[in-house]
Amino acid sequence: MPVSLNHTIVYCTDKQASASFLSDLLGLPAPTSFGPFAVVQVANDVSLDFLEEGPVHPQHYAFLVEEDEFDQIHGRILAMSIPYWADPGRTRPQEMNTNDGGRGLYWLDPDRHILEILTVPYGGWPKPEGG
Repeated sequence: MPVSLNHTIVYCTDKQASASFLSDLLGLPAPTSFGPFAVVQVANDVSLDFLEEGPVHPQHYAFLVEEDEFDQIHGRILAMSIPYWADPGRTRPQEMNTNDGGRGLYWLDPDRHILEILTVPYGGWPKPEGG
């Protein structure tokens, strides 16, 4: 069996608030509960399992999305007046990047985790053989 990521734990101060924040912005189903976790399921069978435990050390979570999803998420970020940046260092406020021929942007969640959406993976899409 090939190795694949199944889930990751996201430490937070309020699991319902953090999980709902992410699922609402990304347009995903509402979080579910599993033991002590609030679980956000993404399309590739990976879940982010939010757990209230501290201290919280901000991490980075990136989500590859299609162009129309990017526009929808960006629209929700704007509607909620959430600051965003074109870069993880937060030096280009209220801008998006065009890295690798796609679009991307970063914002912070309630616990200051750095969230990212991008339409093209780092390094670009693989080139077809013979192309």
